[in-house]
Amino acid sequence: MSCFLVPLTQALVTSAYRKNNATAIHSDKASALKRNVPALEKMLWGGSVMLIVDHIINGELSWRFPFFTALNDGWGIFLHEILAVGVPMSLALTAVWAIYAVLKEKHKKTTSISI
Repeated sequence: MSCFLVPLTQALVTSAYRKNNATAIHSDKASALKRNVPALEKMLWGGSVMLIVDHIINGELSWRFPFFTALNDGWGIFLHEILAVGVPMSLALTAVWAIYAVLKEKHKKTTSISI
């Protein structure tokens, strides 16, 4: 119902970080994670949009206030969904991205040595 708010917020923060640190991200001295921030940003935005579309299709989001059907039953269900689903989902996505960034850097180093 409202689980997409956490990755959406993380996507907004990641986009702001990338825009404010563009030169540091693209420098040769940047860490593997910094160089791969654009990949995290794309993963977060794509996942958030997919979740929004899914929630609209399933009727969990409406075009009228309170927009989230969970709010019809009170704030408790709304906040539980954010904490129980949204936060673990964002943490898992960030962990997958970190593993991807490290493996990409290792692959980049091994291919540059062999050439």
